[in-house]
Order: sequence, then structure tokens, then C-alpha cells
Amino acid sequence: MDLTILDNFLAQVWFAILALFLFLYVMLDGFDLGVGILSLTASSEERRGILMTSLSNVWDANETWLVLMGGALFGAFPLAYSTILNALYIPILTMVFGFIFRAVAFEFREHSENKVFWNFSFGLGSFLAALGQGFSLGAVLEGIHVDEAGHFIGSTWDWLSSQSMLVALTLIQGYVLIGSTYLILKTEGELQKTHYRTAKIAAVTTLIGAIAITISTPIFFDYTRERLFDAPWIYIFAAIPVLGVLLVWQLWKSLDRQKEIAPFVWTILIFLLTFIGLALVVFPFIIPTNITIYDAAATPTSLVFMLVFIGVLIPIMLFYNIYQYVVFRGKVTSSYYGES
Repeated sequence: MDLTILDNFLAQVWFAILALFLFLYVMLDGFDLGVGILSLTASSEERRGILMTSLSNVWDANETWLVLMGGALFGAFPLAYSTILNALYIPILTMVFGFIFRAVAFEFREHSENKVFWNFSFGLGSFLAALGQGFSLGAVLEGIHVDEAGHFIGSTWDWLSSQSMLVALTLIQGYVLIGSTYLILKTEGELQKTHYRTAKIAAVTTLIGAIAITISTPIFFDYTRERLFDAPWIYIFAAIPVLGVLLVWQLWKSLDRQKEIAPFVWTILIFLLTFIGLALVVFPFIIPTNITIYDAAATPTSLVFMLVFIGVLIPIMLFYNIYQYVVFRGKVTSSYYGES
């Protein structure tokens, strides 16, 4: 009995660690991808250069959390890792190709005389990466067809549905929102005013998407309906949308008052609330509604060994990220970019 409790506890700990990695990735690389998508709308090469310069010292480190999350999923929940990769091959490849496009474009653009192609590649790569992530998230929440052993038995295009498309489009709007609030921090003058406007537009579209997901999820998915309308969960899930609207309202007020730091903070809190809601809906499944974290977990020995390793790695990575943002804090202007 004690061993069973320990096994379950280790699985829960690793579920929380994966949720932490996913949140840190979405928060950090989210504004990174959002800035990339916004670069497609920049009105001049100088503005686009400022946008890309604002990412030049941080974007590589932001993606580290996704790599770490993939490695942790493989080690802690190998069954879920293999099933998800088989089921989501196309959206995951789309995300990887997006990362390749934007990485190559970021480096080649600075040394190219004709920057138009590389500008478009960077923005398109950012959009594709965000789109792949959105479809992957939507498909996992919708559920993956598996056999009794937990192996994928669905078709290649199971991930493509109206619900996963709604999740993908909402995630892209969320990335544009956090990207806009990041650029409010990093820019000034007319460029900053532009992103006050894009943040307001993205706040509205993200809210509309979140409301649509909130309404449609219990209608289409039985497992969420059972969780949402059972006591005491109904009180918790009733509070989350109310808190979400209040956070969006505070975000809107901070944008109206043209605050610089507050919009980014409110956006992070919106993302955090969303993650808490998703975790509460999904738990204890790692692939709803077929595979729980207890079914997919590796052996206790492996989980403990990885826990020791990750316990050392997480503080180092957090320190490095914090140090990086402290060193490269401040505004990015045309003088940084070297063009006028």
C-alpha cells in the first residue's frame, strides 16, 4: 500500500513539473512567437528590425523549456510520449519546421541585402510554430484514440477538428497579446503606441476565443462535463471565468492608462489562470480520457533518479533566465538597430 502511494505521489510530482515547464515555455516563448507574428504587420524595415532586435538576446533560451519538457515527458511518461508523437506527427512537424524557418531567417536576415524573404520567413515560421502547438494542445484535450495498451490506433488526421482549430486560433491570439505587451516594455514612441493598439485587439480576440472554448468544451466532451458540473468542482470552475474576465478588465485599464509593466504582468496572470483551469480539467489524465498519469508513469526508480537531476537543473535554468532578462533589460530603439 505504501509503495502504491509513493508511486502515485511521484506521478503527481512529475505531472506538476511538466505543467511548470509548459507554463514557462508558453509564457517565455509565447511572447517570442507573438513578436514574430507581429513582425509580419510591421510598417517599415526599421520597425521590423527593432522588433527582432528585442528578441536577439533571449529567444534561444526561451525554447530551452520546450526541449526540457519533451525530455521530461519521454523519461517520466514514456507511454504518453510515444502515443502523442504518433498521433500528432503532422502538427509537431509543422511546429518543428516553423522553428527551423524562424531560426534560419533570424540569422540570415542580418547579413542579407534583400531582407524581404527572410522577414517573411521569420514571421511565417513563428506563425507555423504557434499553429502546430495550438493544434497539438487542442487534439490532446479532445482525446487520442488508443487501444487497451495505450497505443495510438487513430488516423493521421484525427488532430484536425473544429475544436482543435478553435484552440489553435485562440492560442495564436494569446501569443500576439503577450508579444504586444512585451513590445510595450521594449519599445517607445509611435512603435509603442502601435502595440498598445495591437494588445487591445488581441485581448478582445483572445477573450472571445476563450469564451467559445469554455462554452463548447463541456458540450462536446463528456469527461469535462462530468468534472465541471460535479460538486465541489463546479464552484471552482465557476470562479475561473469570473477571475479571467476581471484580469482582462485590469489588462484593458492598464492599456488605457498606457502603463508599461502592468499589461505584461496581467497577461501572465491570464495565462497562469488558464493553465490552472486546464490542469484541473485534465487531471489525472495525461491523455484524456484513456491514459492517466499513473498508467503512463515510468518506474519509481526512474522517476526518483530524474527528480534528483531535474531538482538541480531547474534552479540553474531559472537563474540563467532571470540573469539574462536583467542584463538585457531596457528599451530597444533605432540606434540599437543601426538604421534610421
